[in-house]
Amino acid sequence: MAPNPEIRASDADRDRVAASLREHCAEGRITMDELQERLDAVYGAKTLGQLQEVTSDLPEEDLYQLPVPATQSKGTASPARRPSGDLGPQRMAAMWGAWATVSAINLTVWLIILVTSGAVYPWWIWVAAPWGAVLLMRTVFGGRQDDR
Repeated sequence: MAPNPEIRASDADRDRVAASLREHCAEGRITMDELQERLDAVYGAKTLGQLQEVTSDLPEEDLYQLPVPATQSKGTASPARRPSGDLGPQRMAAMWGAWATVSAINLTVWLIILVTSGAVYPWWIWVAAPWGAVLLMRTVFGGRQDDR
């Protein structure tokens, strides 16, 4: 951290160490109980030396750099990826299910208003029709073709 461990720690220093500890816990280097104990020590630390003691048994890492993705060797197969515009059958069924649910709710509200008030403009069509038309086109034509 710093050349002189007796320098007073700032809140930013404590927050940086706490973030590092959370990352180590997420990676499985320390348990949740250890994390809590160490966080208590971090927020009670007064000097940079005390902060160093909390993380002395953990590898140092730069939390401000993104991890470098592993390169793939020639012998390994890449996972099958679907083009971003291609929707699988489960996603398409979920989209149709959402449309049907919203349309049914709107139709039910409209029917209740119709029964209690008399003739009412069928406003629910303005919700169901455009959304249904878009879903129908995606189902028939399979979505965007620019990523294939």
